[in-house]
Amino acid sequence: MAEHVFISGPASWNRLVYLDHLPEPVPHMQFATEEYETLGGTSAGKALGLVGLGRDVVLHTLLGTDPDGVRVRRVLTESGIRLLAPESDATERHVNLMTRSGERVSLYLSSPTSPGATADDELTTAMTDAAVLVLDLSVRSRDLLPAARATGVPIWTDLHDYDGDSEFHRPFLEAADAVFLNADRLPGDPWDFLEATVAAGTSLAVCTLGARGAIAVSSSDRGMQRHEVAAVPVVVRDTNGAGDAFMSAVLDASLAGADVDSALRAGAAHAATVLTTKHLHPSLDALLGA
Repeated sequence: MAEHVFISGPASWNRLVYLDHLPEPVPHMQFATEEYETLGGTSAGKALGLVGLGRDVVLHTLLGTDPDGVRVRRVLTESGIRLLAPESDATERHVNLMTRSGERVSLYLSSPTSPGATADDELTTAMTDAAVLVLDLSVRSRDLLPAARATGVPIWTDLHDYDGDSEFHRPFLEAADAVFLNADRLPGDPWDFLEATVAAGTSLAVCTLGARGAIAVSSSDRGMQRHEVAAVPVVVRDTNGAGDAFMSAVLDASLAGADVDSALRAGAAHAATVLTTKHLHPSLDALLGA
């Protein structure tokens, strides 16, 4: 019986810079209210969340041999995540300009180059033997989509701020058994998109709404069903990683046999714990400093 969750996607080293408002597109000067460095990347966030919930995780990500790559590799390994991280030409690095209300502009300083659609024996085995494949948005994950589909293992994906039209996102949407995204750039009523996604063959489609919680549409023997969950009230320290924590807990609960409503409640509860730390997961407070 498959025990681990396989995740493919970004892990990065980020500098977070907090401002009282995001910069306007004109020459000017602003003062930061806080800045620090930490582990980043949507796949790292999901891996940390699942490991924290007791799941065995294999994370496939691309890391350079530069000092930031060494930092990322150390933190992930010490967190109990099994890495399949071949050496790449660069480590993904961002500067995230943030506001306390959760607004963000991510400046990409470097990105690793995908080796293409190749999947060696170790990688193929890790996918084939997994309970679920989580394919996060990245060139590397897109290249692996054919191999992932060939395994027959259920695919979950996170489209983040999908606008309903992006060509890069579409292969992930078409391959996935479960789709997550936020409503930031989605045109029209999110319910319409979720129902269209399930009608096209996805078994679960979820849209997060920030402080308003999340909505979902599922497919069952009784047809399509709508679901809603409220956000858990919490004093917010940082919003980075909350969506990843939400998805990881929904996945964990689903693997444990929970129904959709129970899984969504688990997601909301887990996301709330991540909002209280400046890192992707509270477990990093001990490794990187609270």
